[in-house]
Formats: sequence, structure tokens, C-alpha cells
Amino acid sequence: MDVQVKDRVRQVVVVVSMVLALVGSAIGSGAFGGVAIQDASGGALSADSTLLAPGTSAFSIWSVIYTGLLAYAVFQALPKQAARDRHRRVGWLAAASLLLNAAWILSVQAGLLALSVPVIAALLVVLVAILVRLGRAEGLVDRIVVDGVFGLYVGWVTIATVANVTAVLQQAGFTGFGLAPAAWAVAVIAVAALIGVGTAARTGARLTPALALAWGLAWIAVARSAAEPQSAPVAVAAGVAALVVLAAPLVQRLRARTAPARRPAVA
Repeated sequence: MDVQVKDRVRQVVVVVSMVLALVGSAIGSGAFGGVAIQDASGGALSADSTLLAPGTSAFSIWSVIYTGLLAYAVFQALPKQAARDRHRRVGWLAAASLLLNAAWILSVQAGLLALSVPVIAALLVVLVAILVRLGRAEGLVDRIVVDGVFGLYVGWVTIATVANVTAVLQQAGFTGFGLAPAAWAVAVIAVAALIGVGTAARTGARLTPALALAWGLAWIAVARSAAEPQSAPVAVAAGVAALVVLAAPLVQRLRARTAPARRPAVA
């Protein structure tokens, strides 16, 4: 197949995948007469379902992410963008992320909560791969519409994965091997913070993944402070984790700027 044709096919697939993701989002919001995603699967993903469920207002970030993804789909479809290397590197992965997003919503809506875990895990892996492959942004539009959007996407999906897995374990009757639920929740929050720090290190100290992940952690802190199930240890841990995640890319950038230039080796 001709290279130009391959590029055009990739662009069209991304746009079609975006349309399907928007349809999935509408289904997840209950726009077609169904239940909203937080009420699906017996309310397993509602704000008061587990100790690691973010407050309801946290999910407003999806509006920002979907708007950004739509802008990305249009941007990458422009004729001048077809042959750019960064679109070739991530275009198919971007399409996969949009389809996985829709698949996750449909699995939750269908009550297949256990199936939603591998789907959202695959989505997270794909999104991290996108950030790793992007390389350096080329201009303001790239930084906002591509790097910024996918950064928010991966940060939020990280916390969504944590909440999803916790909901499945609770629904399955997981007892924590004798440890208190709050202890498990604090441990999982620590893992989420480590993932955030690792993401900053692996993707060039990007800020937007940290912002989205910290947003989710902060709303866990709010929910556990003001709504059931309440837990002061979980609220404090989530608040501290949010600060750590935010600090990670900033510290890395500061260290990079202040690091002394390497001296040539002395024979």
C-alpha cells in the first residue's frame, strides 16, 4: 500500500474511533435512556462505593479530556499532518485507546465489571506507550492538543484503574487477608503515587499526567473526608500522594536545569 494511502487510512481510523468513543461516552452518561456509568453494575463505581472512589465532581475531567481528544482527532486529520512522524508513531495507538475507552464503558454498562479490569488496564498500557513514543513537541498546538491531552488522559486513567480494580475486588468479596480496608487503601494509594512518579521519569517530566492523577487523588481525599465511607487515614494518604505526584515532574525539571554540565573524562 502506498505510504500516502496508509497515512490517510490511519487518519480516518482515528476519526472513526473518536466518533465511537463519543457514542460510548454518551451511553455512559445515560444520554440514550440508560443509566449513568456511576449507577451501572449495581453502583460499583459510584463515589461512595469504595474507599478509593473519587468524589463525583472529579469525573468532570472527562469533559476536558473528550474535548481535547476531539481536537486531536481533527488536528491529526488535517492534510499537512498526514506524513508527520509523531502521528505515524502514535496514531494507531491513539485509535486503540479510543476504542478501548468505548469498550470499557460498554463492559461496565453491561454489568461485566470483571471484564472492565483488563480493558482499562490495556487502555492504561496503550496510553503510557503513546506518551513514551511522542518525543518532543513541535510547537504550541502540539504541546496542547497532543501532549497535553494524552497527558491528562493517562493521568486520569491511572486513578480510574485503581478505582475500577478496587470496585471489582470489593464486589468479589475480597477480605484483605485480615488487613483493615483502610490499610489496603493507603497501600494502593502509595502504589498510585509511585506510578505517577515513574510516569514523570519515563515521559520526560510531563506535567499534565501529574495534574490529572493528582486531581483524582485529591478528590479521593475530599470524598473520604466528607462522604461515606469516611476514613481519615485514606484522606490524608490521598492528599499527601497528590502533592508527591505534583512535585515529581517539577523536581525532575529543576534538577535537570541545575545539574552541572558534564566534564570531559580525564585520561
